[in-house]
Amino acid sequence: MPLQLNCDLGESFGSWKMGLDEAVMPHIDQANIACGFHAGDPLIIQRTLELAKQNNVTVGAHPGYPDLVGFGRRSIKTSTAELKAMLLYQIAAMDGMAASSGLTLEYVKPHGAMYNDMMADVGLRKTIMEAIADYHRPLILMLQSTPQADLHEQEAKDAGITLWHEIFADRCYADDGKLLSRTLDGAVHCKEKMLAQVKQLQEQGTITTVNGNTLQLRADTLCVHGDNMDGVNAIQQIRQLIQ
Repeated sequence: MPLQLNCDLGESFGSWKMGLDEAVMPHIDQANIACGFHAGDPLIIQRTLELAKQNNVTVGAHPGYPDLVGFGRRSIKTSTAELKAMLLYQIAAMDGMAASSGLTLEYVKPHGAMYNDMMADVGLRKTIMEAIADYHRPLILMLQSTPQADLHEQEAKDAGITLWHEIFADRCYADDGKLLSRTLDGAVHCKEKMLAQVKQLQEQGTITTVNGNTLQLRADTLCVHGDNMDGVNAIQQIRQLIQ
């Protein structure tokens, strides 16, 4: 499929507002919707699904650790059984609400610390893949594109699921293909570097690391962030670049 744009959405909670979902949705292909554990609530989920429907956007579940206070950015140690149940609970809730809105849930993208833990820990990644495989119908797993994409594809094949490999438009990459830690200078690109990274990826299929090395990465979908108007404007320009 052509390169898609995805964005993490539905992350408001109660009277707390997060993101500019209404401004972002018209410009993306895939909405990763928070399932209520790290952010979101039933009414926010319902509104975000309806917004996706209005804009003909594919919807995915964006499950995380049960950590509203930490926005799901803190790792939580769980048993294998607990992690599987945690995922199935969130996916099933999003799937049911999507169906009630006339939408079909297509994929799963773990959030925050769970996403990072999945990429760093082969055992945890296997558990997440098994949980998705255990669901009553096929769903795709979205995970970070790295130089180990072939290994991840084999893991997914063994589990019986399909992958979408994700590139981050606004993040700087280390030489090993991992995202540069946010604690380091230059970890998050300014608008100009973001657009240059997207252009390079679109034209050459590569990104340039923090030390100037070139990495060939598989790209099925591109993550963009729209929690401010500069980000929304960048999304519009990114859309033009990949078209």
